[in-house]
Order: sequence, then structure tokens, then C-alpha cells
Amino acid sequence: MTDLSLRSRLENLLALPQETEWVEFKHNYTDPEQIGEYLSALSNSAALHDQTRAWLVWGIRDGEHTVVGTTFRPRHEKVGNQNLEGWLTTKTYPRVDFRIHEFEYRPGLPVVVFEIIPCWHTPVRFGDHEFIRVGSTKRRLKDYPEKERELWQRFRRTPFERTVCMESVNGSRVLELIDYPALFELLALPLPEGRAGILEKMVQEKFITEAGQDCFDITNLGAILFAKKLADFDSLSRKAVRVISYKGRNRVQTIREMPVAKSKGYANGFEEVIRYINEQLPANEVLGQAFRREVRMYPEVAIRELVANALIHQDFSVVGDGPKVEIFEDRVEITNPGRPLIDTLRFVDEPPQSRNEHMAAMLRRMNICEERGSGIDKVLFEIEFHQLPAPEFRVTDQHTVAILYAAMHLARMDKPDRIRACYLHACLRRVSNDNMTNETLRTRLGLEEKDYPKASRIIREAIEVGLVKPHDPENRSRKHAKYLPFWA
Repeated sequence: MTDLSLRSRLENLLALPQETEWVEFKHNYTDPEQIGEYLSALSNSAALHDQTRAWLVWGIRDGEHTVVGTTFRPRHEKVGNQNLEGWLTTKTYPRVDFRIHEFEYRPGLPVVVFEIIPCWHTPVRFGDHEFIRVGSTKRRLKDYPEKERELWQRFRRTPFERTVCMESVNGSRVLELIDYPALFELLALPLPEGRAGILEKMVQEKFITEAGQDCFDITNLGAILFAKKLADFDSLSRKAVRVISYKGRNRVQTIREMPVAKSKGYANGFEEVIRYINEQLPANEVLGQAFRREVRMYPEVAIRELVANALIHQDFSVVGDGPKVEIFEDRVEITNPGRPLIDTLRFVDEPPQSRNEHMAAMLRRMNICEERGSGIDKVLFEIEFHQLPAPEFRVTDQHTVAILYAAMHLARMDKPDRIRACYLHACLRRVSNDNMTNETLRTRLGLEEKDYPKASRIIREAIEVGLVKPHDPENRSRKHAKYLPFWA
């Protein structure tokens, strides 16, 4: 998370009408035991309320939601001879996954945020007790049996990655089904000597679970990432990535489709899928000093990031459908099952929320996707660098669609295209700690200095629909005016 995204997240939390059961504000409170109890209570409450995160925030005046800063420095705190973070980790069971963020909300107003992952299979205990939030109060879970029952009911809805997709498989068959050489290579782990060592590491990484002597269950995580053939797993065969090329601008005539019968898992097959997509993309011939070369119409970095996003953020509960890449004469559409968990207008600045956090974390370890929150930024940078039309993000009843458009002169763009380009440019400038101006927009759109009025008109159109706003509404000088996205 960047400082900018953390400030945006904090403002969203402060805008809540009161402390929720998954958010707690503190000023300088530093009692380690109490912090540990809050970790337990907030993790359990976030799971109970289907939240993707819980938040423990220091630097806020209690009851007022006012940022006043804090002197609390968790990374310098000690409990006995142990640092606070390590002590909290060892005192919680199962070990609660939390991340510490320290930043300045404004100069001189330091804030500390604990970003807490919800528990997913059993309530988190601190010391001898499990805790829960009741309204804005921390209580022992055992004192609220109705909440404990509901929490356990939610655990029965096990995350997709932890669900077993093939039961009671002997060790030899596991190694026939799972591409273990690629697994160890992508995770940068040494390949153990002998079958037993390989299987043991796969158990540790949650790709398989032990079901008896030389008997294992293969989890969805192991199969979806490292299957030699997804078709070997009935429940996952329809989740293979489909790549379809069409003639023209519609779906009337298919040119070719990547065969899915031999599709590999998402991790061991990722480079193969990206290579196939790039081979189908239109290319322009560029004459160099000594030779000709082909340049693909769309930057590979943008394709990689959007395909990775489609894999990570899909809703696996949508039966019979998987990620899809469709290549047309004038655009590329990348579709994944499931509606996004955040507004498409906030894809740039809001930290992404994934339904499949374990898979996302694993793909980040393998450098297949970007660190949290930087993927869409990179897509926009590449699109602007190549001066392509702004990408579009659409939501249907059950899908999320990212669209990359082929090169198009500004004169051919309609009003929504121009406004979208202006808004996303303002977003990219903002998350880069800068502001949009008439000059930066002209550069983005390939306009000359004499086209100043065209850029001004586009900015005005974006302001009229509420996507962009002046940085300083009192400034009457358009020449030096700066602009922000509406959320800044």
C-alpha cells in the first residue's frame, strides 16, 4: 500500500458513521495484551461480517473520528526481549495474519494502521480466550453463543483455495497430476531429493493435504495453479483460460481459439498463455536503421497485468465459466466471472480486494502479478506511454470486463472516450503524487501546444460529469490550473 492509498483508506474508515465491529480507533493506547485481544476480536468479527479486512488504527481521537496523530511506534515496541509484532504473532492461534502500516496523514500527524486478515477456518484466540466485537465493545466470544454459532457456520463455507478438488490420491499419482518441477522453480525453492520431500513441501504450501499413509487430497489451490492439465480435474476444467481471435469487430466469425483441453494451471501455464495472446495480436511493422521489426499493437505489460487480474479476482462460485481473452480488430476484451468488490472508478487508487487471497499471495510470490494495488497503475502508464485510448472497465450481471482499444486519433474518439482518458490520466497523476494540468493532458493525448483549447474542453467535460475537479476552485487562471480526480 502506498501512503496515498493508505490515506484514502483511512478517510473511508473515518467516514463510517461509528466504529464498526471490524474497525477500532485508538490514540496512543499501547497495552500489548489489549492489542492482542483486539487482533483476535477484529479478525473474528471481520469473518463474521464477510469483510475482506479488519482495521486497528492509532492516531484518532476517540469518539470524534478526528486525526490527531500518535506517538505509538509498534516496530520499536518490546514485550520482554521480543519485539511487539513477533510477540503478538506467537500469542495468537491460529496465527493471525496482519500487516503494520506507518505513515503521515498530514505533515506532523503520524498514523499507525494494523491491516488484519479475517480468520477463515477457526476463531482466532489470543492467549487463552477468543474475542469478538459487539457493537464497538470487545467481548469474549464464549459469552455470545449466537455469534459463535454463526461464525462456525461461516467457516463451513471454506475458501475456494482450501477446498479439496480430488480426494484420496497416492503420492505417485499426485506427482503425475501436478507439475511439481514448475512449482519449485516458480517459488524459487530447491527441489528436494526423493518423492517424500517433494510431497512434504507441497503439504506445507497447502497444495495438497495428508489423508492417510501415502494418501493425499489435492486442493483447488494446488490444481488451479499447477495442474499439468486442468481437464484432469472435473470441477476445474471449465476454469481454463480461453483465448479467442475474431475476424473484424464482432463475434460472428472466429479465426482461431487456443485449445483448452491441454490447458495447464494458471502459474505453470501463465507464460504460455501470454505468449499465445501476443502471437494473435495485430502488429505494426517498424523500420529501424538496419532492419524491420514487428511491434505489437498493445503493450505486453498491460496484457500481462490484466490477464493476471482476471485470474486472481474471478468468482469461482460462478459455475461453468472461466477467464476469457477475446481479440478483435479494434480491441481486446479480458473477462472474468464475478462482479468486482470495489467500484471500477476506484480501480486505480483503492487497494484491490480479492475473493481468492491465498491464490493472489501465491502468484505475488512467483512474480506473476504485481504487489497489491500497483497493477492497474502499471497498465495505465503503459497505455499512456504508447498513446493508446484509455482502457475501459465494465461490469455485467456476473462478469467484469477490461477492454484495451487499438490506436485511435483523438478526432475519432467520442465524448465518453475523451472523458475516460481525462479521468484516468488524472488518477494516474494523483497516485504518482502529482496533478493533471492542461499541458500533461495534451502530452497524454498527443496534442500540440496550439491545441490548448481542445484539452480545456475535455477537462471541462470531465468536470461537468463529476469525474474531475479543480485542485484550487478559487484559482481563475486556467493556464496554471491543476486538476484532481473526484475522490482526491
